Amino acid sequence: QVQLVESGGGLVQAGGSLRLSCAASGRTYTAAWFRQPPGKEHEFVAAISRSGGNIYYADSVKGRFTISRDNAKNTMYLQMNSLKPEDTAVYYCAAVQSPASAIRTGFYEYDYWGQGTQVTVSS
Repeated sequence: QVQLVESGGGLVQAGGSLRLSCAASGRTYTAAWFRQPPGKEHEFVAAISRSGGNIYYADSVKGRFTISRDNAKNTMYLQMNSLKPEDTAVYYCAAVQSPASAIRTGFYEYDYWGQGTQVTVSS
């Protein structure tokens, strides 16, 4: 069983930055960030392989967000720069056991989820 705990959300003005963290218990897993904007379905944001060597971003965040991980600390990060009001959402980290270089981008491919952290970007 894996427990994921997100932190780092908050209120920021458009153009600002936030860094989200996701601390995991147990083993190292393939991991990702998803978000759920108000009134909408969950959407994929970014994923990183267990080794950290493979990374994939949604087009909407490419060039603005950076996903990374520190396996020694069992923690994943999402650095969000140049934030826009449309980035407002609850952000969730997710994990699934996979081969070291595997990437997963589908919501239903993930087995473990954090509780979510709110990110609000004001215009």
